[in-house]
Amino acid sequence: MKNNLWNKLFLGVVVIFVAIQFYPYGRNHDNPPVTFQVQWDGDFTKETFYNACADCHSNETKWPWYSHIAPASWLIQSDVGKGRRHFNISIAEGMKDADEAYEEVERDKMPLPIYLPLHPEAKLDTEQKQKFIEGLKATFNGQDNTKE
Repeated sequence: MKNNLWNKLFLGVVVIFVAIQFYPYGRNHDNPPVTFQVQWDGDFTKETFYNACADCHSNETKWPWYSHIAPASWLIQSDVGKGRRHFNISIAEGMKDADEAYEEVERDKMPLPIYLPLHPEAKLDTEQKQKFIEGLKATFNGQDNTKE
């Protein structure tokens, strides 16, 4: 009797998993055009930003294979959409909060903890983190990064 219940439960989970693949949200993986170029303070800051931040905060998202499979696709699409709306280096309008970017890194709010396990290049040691924060300050504070 127990095996029959587990078999039905397993079959139900498989049917639900297959069914949710047909829900269209999370499938739009088009990257909008890049219409703005940041003037980076140096290669380290730019490279670190692209390794740790650009997937959600630019129009140059790298969509991994699992971003095509629900429910992961839903979470990724939501995170990228929210990230681009808050701060997006690829469009001039997205730069309004650029001078606060370093604060999110400094407070360990970015990158999101859920991002790190599958993106080891985004993990920074203490020295790298401090150098990145200084680079973000130099790039975004006191400069006019709002004009194309």
